[in-house]
Amino acid sequence: MRCFALLKKAPLAGAFFVSVAWGLPAQALCPAPDKLSTARVERVIDGDTLHLADGRRVRLIGVNTPERARREQPAEPFAEAARERLRQLVTANGGRVDLLPGRQARDRHGRLLAHAYDAHGRSWEAQLLAEGLGYQVAVAPNAALADCLRQAERRARAAGAGLWRQPAWQRPEQLRRGGFALIRARVGGVERNGGGLWIELEGGLVLRVEPKLLRLFDLAALQRLPGRRVETRGWVVDRARQGQVDKEQARWMLPLTHPFMLDVLP
Repeated sequence: MRCFALLKKAPLAGAFFVSVAWGLPAQALCPAPDKLSTARVERVIDGDTLHLADGRRVRLIGVNTPERARREQPAEPFAEAARERLRQLVTANGGRVDLLPGRQARDRHGRLLAHAYDAHGRSWEAQLLAEGLGYQVAVAPNAALADCLRQAERRARAAGAGLWRQPAWQRPEQLRRGGFALIRARVGGVERNGGGLWIELEGGLVLRVEPKLLRLFDLAALQRLPGRRVETRGWVVDRARQGQVDKEQARWMLPLTHPFMLDVLP
């Protein structure tokens, strides 16, 4: 399947990846820069989060792995497999991790946002993605490695590995709660106002590009989206629960954090 990205200045008909990347070994994707900080890992919390011996928690940049069981929610498929694979990577690296912090150093939970590598400069995020144990996510400004991480996910999709054996795409009308979701739908309309750019999807979901991120997108291509089918991913917000929606507005909203989080289907 070919999709088309909506990066600023990128033509709508341009393929977003180079197919020869599928043949690269996973360790060749996202090679590490020269200067990294090294830390000892106390434990692996889940497939994309580490607890370090110095007390810091690290959220890996560029990958979102399935959620483990919590409260009344059962574990999502491959959640434990992703955690175990990250634990194996830590163990094989002597219980240590090399870290490259993002431009935005911490998230709203106080976790350090960083790319993780082993002592040989191999990206752990790329490894998880290439094995189908997580979904690529791109959140500006921490998107420096988005291209190579996208290639890693494409390897898994092409092979039908892990999560991509039965992709969990949903239609907007199937949404029942907030949180990370993969969505496929047809675009009903596009509107720009003081709150940014809004892409209405059929079925009751609206995508929002906030004003400060508009410079990253090809706005002309976005305006041509009505009638096209798209696939998108990100963290869905239930605006009804937050009291942010009236009867004429979509209940569900998904903030677009980077152009790579939205693709146009052929």
